Amino acid sequence: MIFASDILKARILIVDDQAANITLLEQMLAGAGYVSVSSTRNPSEVSALHRRHHYDLILLDLLMPGMDGFQVMEGLKEIETGGYLPVLVVTAQPEQKLHALKAGAKDFVSKPFDLAEVLARVHNMIEVRLLHLEAKRLYDQVIAERKRSEQLLLNVLPASVAQSLQGHADITADSFPKIVAESFPEVTVLFADIVGFTKFSEGLSAGVLVGLLNDIFSRFDGIADHRGVEKIKTSGHSYMAAAGLHVPVADHAVRAANMALDLLEVMDRFNQQSLYKLQLRIGLNSGTIVAGVVGQRKFLYDLWGEVVNTASYMESNGLPGRIQVTDATRQRLGEPFVFEARGAIDGNGRGQMNTWFLTGRNG
Repeated sequence: MIFASDILKARILIVDDQAANITLLEQMLAGAGYVSVSSTRNPSEVSALHRRHHYDLILLDLLMPGMDGFQVMEGLKEIETGGYLPVLVVTAQPEQKLHALKAGAKDFVSKPFDLAEVLARVHNMIEVRLLHLEAKRLYDQVIAERKRSEQLLLNVLPASVAQSLQGHADITADSFPKIVAESFPEVTVLFADIVGFTKFSEGLSAGVLVGLLNDIFSRFDGIADHRGVEKIKTSGHSYMAAAGLHVPVADHAVRAANMALDLLEVMDRFNQQSLYKLQLRIGLNSGTIVAGVVGQRKFLYDLWGEVVNTASYMESNGLPGRIQVTDATRQRLGEPFVFEARGAIDGNGRGQMNTWFLTGRNG
């Protein structure tokens, strides 16, 4: 909203080679309550002055020696790149008025001056200018908010899913326009859990607890980005990620295995820096999964399927400081990695499962 006080505080520049005209216009404007009026008799100064002071209105005489008002407007166009020239031309030549409007001026004042006409046109011009600036400010604010919203969405969802949702104008706070779900035939799922964290955290304040998890999981996020693995979610002190989603990659198991080894290394560095003795338990499994967005509010991107459940089981039935992988993942990894056979373990309804500990890289 534009108030009367905003209009009276507007920055005004009078440009005229005749001192008498400047004095008369200054008196008219001062008498109406305008408090920020300046002037120049040198038209070649106008662009530099406007670049420095960003005038809300320029009262510009058209006929001046050396440089006329049309040339001044051409210079102002280089500053006002948005196409709006805050120029009110002053002329005694009726035939010049249309020419000036076509050149970019927004209105005109006739000579000799009529007090009521001058004040009405100045008021209207400044109001339009301030409304234009306010509209631009609001537009820029909307664009900035949209970019922040897009970034927040990208922090919650994979890029392809976020882009799909952004393309729907009918999304509301209560509903999605369609079910977002997809099956992926070749994915490796990683689960990592901080062993014994519940007991460890009993003596920690809320701030220290959240700060510690944020530090650890932020390091994990960096590894995921570096290895080309998609972070899915954190839950309590557990971290879930997957390789091979949305953009199929032949080396999805390799990416997840490298991330798992990196997680153990970064946890060791964290312990050295913090003097804690935290350990990770990590599980990997590979195969076909289903991924999608669930919920209408505080929605969540998640993975489902037996491959996911088995990867979680590999973690929960693993050992502290170790990475347990299934045969399916072991077969996809091959020679670049070093394994230690764990042997058969109870699969909790899956029968006996042959599993491996991933212990390092060859070479």
